[in-house]
Amino acid sequence: MAMMLSLESAELPVDAIEVGRIADAWGIKGWFKVLPHSASPEALFSSKRWFLQPSERGAKTFAGTVLLKIIEAKEHSDSVVATAQEVLDRNTAELLKGARIFVSRASFPTPEADEYYWVDLIGLDVVNREGVALGAVRELLHTGPQTVLVLAYEEEGKAQERMIPFVSAYIDTVDLAGRRITADWQPDY
Repeated sequence: MAMMLSLESAELPVDAIEVGRIADAWGIKGWFKVLPHSASPEALFSSKRWFLQPSERGAKTFAGTVLLKIIEAKEHSDSVVATAQEVLDRNTAELLKGARIFVSRASFPTPEADEYYWVDLIGLDVVNREGVALGAVRELLHTGPQTVLVLAYEEEGKAQERMIPFVSAYIDTVDLAGRRITADWQPDY
């Protein structure tokens, strides 16, 4: 019979962002390993309240959304490890395997000037200095030294894609409130 976790059920916050998933148990004291979705997992460290949802695939050891109260999360070699009040041993940690981790956007640390969270850039409209619409940010790619904006736009009724390096040489302004990015870029590049 499958073990079930008894965790406090919770409402997913309206501003919840999926930031990673639980990979596996780590050690014997209830720690677990986390695979962050982003190269900079600060949100995992700044939030002490993680909301979990079961993996889309595999065994469901809990249903709906549950709350984990994080005691500590820290970097360990190439991943993140964490421990929570509700997870006291390895067996419990193993039951979390595959769970999706969400945190409230409001609990993210405040970015430095000229730093942005990827999640805040998705959906923004990009125009060039002449005001020509270049597309909307669909996703971001991390290509080693730089991040690239992937824009979706239509041309003659067909969905197209355009990539612009997210570097100061090409990006003039990011107006989060106005949901617009201005770039030094031409449609025919």
